Amino acid sequence: MRIYTRSGDQGKTSLVYGERVPKNDLRVEAYGICDEANSMIGLALSFLDDVTWDGKVEFQEKMHRIQTIIFHAGSELATPKDKEVNWKLKQEHIQELEDQIDLLDSQLEPLNNFILPSGHRVSSALHLARTVVRRAERTAVALGEELDNSLVCPYLNRLSDFLFVAARYVNKQLGGEEKPLKVDL
Repeated sequence: MRIYTRSGDQGKTSLVYGERVPKNDLRVEAYGICDEANSMIGLALSFLDDVTWDGKVEFQEKMHRIQTIIFHAGSELATPKDKEVNWKLKQEHIQELEDQIDLLDSQLEPLNNFILPSGHRVSSALHLARTVVRRAERTAVALGEELDNSLVCPYLNRLSDFLFVAARYVNKQLGGEEKPLKVDL
């Protein structure tokens, strides 16, 4: 199979089931941003290659599962409203994130103020992934009724929360320093 098809050379692409839409269609934007977030998580994980900590493999496995689910969320976003979604987000996917948030957060010091994205490069990359997920969520929200009965928006909302806590957790594990936001400029 060739990588290039030339079918997008005129500024159109196909959704699931082959419907052709402009590449600036809101659905294309939403699943494209999910792809960006997925890539940022992959970048963060690549920074783990040269570090050790006892829970590293388990953390990587959880993140790979999340990457898979994000990929499928993108597929759901790429499916027209009137078509059957091959793989749909379920409440259990959101619950998994909530469980992970609670687990990781229970191992962290409570926050008394805002923090700046900083610390270990893995943590910083996870913070960047978090902001990309927030953008994906905003774009998915703009789709409105196109996502009727979909759990994509709640999943993306919870995923950004998870990535925030995961970034803090990684900083703790790898000795990264959290920088508090200074009120006085």
